[in-house]
Amino acid sequence: SLQYQHGRLVSAVTRGDGESGEDISENAKTIRSIPLQLLGDQYPDFLEVRGEVLMKKPDFEQLNATLETAGQKTFVNPRNAAAGSLRQHDPAITRTRPLSFFAYAAYTTGENQLPQQHDQIMSTLSDWGLPVNPHRQRLPDQTHIMEFIEQIRAQRDTLRYEIDGVVLKVDDLLDQATLGE
Repeated sequence: SLQYQHGRLVSAVTRGDGESGEDISENAKTIRSIPLQLLGDQYPDFLEVRGEVLMKKPDFEQLNATLETAGQKTFVNPRNAAAGSLRQHDPAITRTRPLSFFAYAAYTTGENQLPQQHDQIMSTLSDWGLPVNPHRQRLPDQTHIMEFIEQIRAQRDTLRYEIDGVVLKVDDLLDQATLGE
């Protein structure tokens, strides 16, 4: 969870156990894809952006090759490498790790509210310089949803990052709130 005040990154925390997480602010600031200052000037005074820190497969392979050459312990998979890199006590170590970020949701308070559709929020975050998943799509019906799932399943092994599967979200935030999680 990244917190921005007046467009400036002020803190970052992990989700932890769902109740409390770890402050990883200094480490998050070393991730090149996380903007320290949002682009433009139409953002709210306070913005919380939730997302995922990840390590792309080619970056993971390069990191492990470098570690192995140096006689150091390698990582088992990109997720462990990303999590371990993010939780380092020394931001200088985190800075050397090839971490990336995808934004998945945003929340705000105050006068400048976000759009009421998830897809529009993702486009807005992208306009502000936050990376969003390039494979996201707004789909009109179940047939298109099932086709998209099959498309991603066919591409899964060739994606540059690991996935558990496809996440579906109801686009309208009021409908999301009504349906629950």
